[in-house]
Amino acid sequence: MIWAGQGVLYAGVSEQLTALAEYLAAPVMTTLLGKSAFNERHPLALGTGLHSRTTMVTDYIQECDVVFAIDASLTRTIFAPPIPLGKKIIHATVDPNDINKNYSADVPILGDARLVLTQLLTELRSQHGESGRPERADLEANLSSMRARWLQRWTPKLTTDEVPINPYRVIDDLIKTVDPQTTIVTHDSGSPRDEIVPLYEPATPRGYLGWGHSTQLGFSLGAAMGAKLAAPEKLMVTFMGDAAFGMVGIDVETAVREQISILILLVNNSAMGNYQMYIPKATERYGTMYLTDNYCDVARSLGAFAERIEQPAEIIPALERAIEQAREGRPASLEFITRDGRFEEAAVVAGLL
Repeated sequence: MIWAGQGVLYAGVSEQLTALAEYLAAPVMTTLLGKSAFNERHPLALGTGLHSRTTMVTDYIQECDVVFAIDASLTRTIFAPPIPLGKKIIHATVDPNDINKNYSADVPILGDARLVLTQLLTELRSQHGESGRPERADLEANLSSMRARWLQRWTPKLTTDEVPINPYRVIDDLIKTVDPQTTIVTHDSGSPRDEIVPLYEPATPRGYLGWGHSTQLGFSLGAAMGAKLAAPEKLMVTFMGDAAFGMVGIDVETAVREQISILILLVNNSAMGNYQMYIPKATERYGTMYLTDNYCDVARSLGAFAERIEQPAEIIPALERAIEQAREGRPASLEFITRDGRFEEAAVVAGLL
């Protein structure tokens, strides 16, 4: 399998990566920072290797005999799956500090991703011809079957009409509404990142901005504004939680004043999820992890288009109205009242592994 990192994006070699994967009949996993380096709608896509990840990533990490890492650091972190013992590792990177840092490479390659991939493809074709490995059709069929079973398992959450709204319903309706060819999506820290990363499938390089080897709540708001300035023709969407918006929401005024027409999807579960294990006394005595807010009113008072959505049937119509506002140059914020975080803080991680 191929383990593709953010250096593929920096080098601008998604096309070469795809050609190599197709030639080798090798499935591709991207790192969190490298998400969108490979079209996740491609038949060879495994998805992103976060701690919440697809069944395809988990299975192929276990079953493959060789991991070819291209411009990834291969750092041991909770934000990437561990590489099991016994795998042969080919590690190609531009950074010598990453070679043998956490995993011993059987074949270390130091070089720019563009040069490495180009020369590797040339050499493979010179030795083995132009057609590539014949196993590709069988591999793609197996991946397609795995992907269908995985999505079938998640369909009840993705399509549920339960109230308060399930955040996975918001993600699924977003996927049904936007065109990944003309959209850039990012996430915030914590549960929103863990929920959306395995499910949203970017189709173009930089069509998703993956980040989060840290947990500074609210970073996505500024990141979204920066991305919109860099690619004004794209619809820019950030998927964030109420705790994140609570940290930085006042910066919506910047987007309004400068006419940076981003779309904020805010899932409000009245909690700073996944933190109760670290602050049990503060939560018990002072309710520290529990939040009370109405961020729709905040965003509207700052000049953005804003709506508060409480019924699943309202999600897609609200998205369509907000997207139209963004196309007209006005920042938009949709606040979705979702399931109470006190009861589901870590469910996403347990469910996706």
